[in-house]
Amino acid sequence: MFWYHELTNHSYRSIRSESHTLEWEKQPVPFKIYPYPLKTVKLTQKHPLHRFIYRIGGISAKKVYPGVTYYLRTVPSAGALYPTEIYFQSRGVEDLEDGIWHFDIQNGALRLLHAIGETEGIEAEFEDNRKIEGFLFLFSTVYFRSAWKYRTRAFRYCLLDTGHMLGALEASSFLYDHALYIRYRFDKESLNRSFGLGEREFFLSCAQVGRPREERIVDFKMRLEDINPPYERDPVIEKAYYDSLHPVDCTAQYGYDPFTYRKESFEETIMKRRSVREFGMEPISKVSFEAILENASRKIVNDCDEKVSLYYIVHRVEGMEPGLYLEGVLLKAGDFRAKSAYLCLEQPPGGEGAVTFFLTTASQNYQPASMKAGIIGHRIYLAGGYLHINCSGIGAYYDDEIRTFLETEDMVLYALAIGA
Repeated sequence: MFWYHELTNHSYRSIRSESHTLEWEKQPVPFKIYPYPLKTVKLTQKHPLHRFIYRIGGISAKKVYPGVTYYLRTVPSAGALYPTEIYFQSRGVEDLEDGIWHFDIQNGALRLLHAIGETEGIEAEFEDNRKIEGFLFLFSTVYFRSAWKYRTRAFRYCLLDTGHMLGALEASSFLYDHALYIRYRFDKESLNRSFGLGEREFFLSCAQVGRPREERIVDFKMRLEDINPPYERDPVIEKAYYDSLHPVDCTAQYGYDPFTYRKESFEETIMKRRSVREFGMEPISKVSFEAILENASRKIVNDCDEKVSLYYIVHRVEGMEPGLYLEGVLLKAGDFRAKSAYLCLEQPPGGEGAVTFFLTTASQNYQPASMKAGIIGHRIYLAGGYLHINCSGIGAYYDDEIRTFLETEDMVLYALAIGA
């Protein structure tokens, strides 16, 4: 087990002995804004390219409460804190200048950080440095946005949130007929410096939406200054990042395994995606549940594919015996609704829904495995929403007690519940 994951386990005792008061005056802004003029492209919903980018992480709704407004996005985020930032390189893309761009989510716009020529680009930081015609998306995390509330455990949520963003890119790529290849093996430290991310923001993953060419890229000239506010640093999170930075013994996954959704309905699902706080008590159909499982289990094309096991506890699925399952095999029969809610930090959604999922891994590559869990979680959200089944992602749970219940030595990466 990765030392950081074990260190940040929740237990019945730790939850009750570790008090934490939120310092509201220090709550970070969930948007990155460059404080100097940059060439800007305002995204419109009439342009297919703009819609493709916007659906990766754009604002889809807002909720106003006394003293606070939450801007909801096409992706879920623990506590609606949104630590993930989106950058991308465009090359040979119609209606978009070749260069390095930042997605200014707050203003629904793209900001050009650096124009690139024919012989430079971020491909220089990849093991396979062939020129990519199309997009190279980079996903970073500003970890204090999450750590402000969740403290040292926040790195888990940063990885899951980034996985959700990768899942959103996967969904948008399907809508607009783009092939997607996720990269974890690249020189993140060099790009952290090039983008001026400092020590409070760092890159986690990259996704290629484009075609490789014969030419090789060996130079990347961009050097930006650090514009992040002086957030409080967490040495444990930073050590966990660097200790898990370099994947080892990776196996790539190839073979495109496309979704089969009706695109118009699926696009509506993307824009209306929400997390729920409670479920009704009605069952869901076995056909719907199997469709969700099928879409959650499709291949993820990437350069470091890690095994993530999908356990699920069936509570209310028509035609299925209640109990704990793994890959279609019933491991324990019984009514585990109360147990599921307890394991999910005594949160009612953990046991009120039709099914509770637990995603686990024994991988030595912590970052790719955790982000894969986020991708699978996003697939569950969208597959459920497409079928009018609600979902709730649950990042806080009693780690060791879940492992005992599942009878596994794996790390527990994520929990989700679905239901009517």
